[in-house]
Amino acid sequence: MMTDIAIENHRISGAIWAPSPHFDARPEDLIDLIVIHGIALPPEILNPLPVLAFFQGTLDHSSDPYFEALDGVQVSAHVVIGRQGDVYQTVGFDQRAWHAGQSSFLGRSACNDFSIGIELIGPEEGPFTDLQYEILGAMCRALCAEYGIPSNHIVGHRDIAPGRKVDPGADFDFERIRPR
Repeated sequence: MMTDIAIENHRISGAIWAPSPHFDARPEDLIDLIVIHGIALPPEILNPLPVLAFFQGTLDHSSDPYFEALDGVQVSAHVVIGRQGDVYQTVGFDQRAWHAGQSSFLGRSACNDFSIGIELIGPEEGPFTDLQYEILGAMCRALCAEYGIPSNHIVGHRDIAPGRKVDPGADFDFERIRPR
C-alpha cells in the first residue's frame, strides 16, 4: 500500500505509469485545485482496467453494451486509485488532463486548466474503501505541499459541475483527505 507519497518530475513515485494520449499543455503553470471523481466502467464492475483502457483510448467499445456510448469520447485523469489501493498515473501533473468538462470553481471556468483530477474506482456516489481514503489523503497532502494547493481547494466533481455530475457523492468524507 502506497501511503508515503513522493512527487518527482510531476509524477508520483511508485505509481504504475499508464500514459493517456488525452491531455494537452496547461495554459499557465498555476495548479491550485484537486478534483475528486468516482468511476466504474461499466458501473457495476469495480475494476480499474476498463477505466485505464478508456483513458488510454484503447477501450473495446464492442465488449460491453455500456461502452458503446463512450465511443469517440476522449477523457483522462491524472491519477486513478483502485479499490485495493493500487495507484496508476495517466497524465503528468504539469499537463492538463481532460477530467472536469464544463466546470467552474470560485468564479473561474475551465477547471482542467488549473486542477489535478483523481479518479477513485467505485460507484460514482461511493462508497469508497478505507484504503482508497488513506492513499488519497496521503496523495492530497503531498500534492498540496508540492504545488501550494490550499486544503479547501480539494473538491468533488459535483462541486465544480453541479447539476451535471454527482461524484464522488454527497456522503464523501473530505475531512479524511484534507491536510490539516
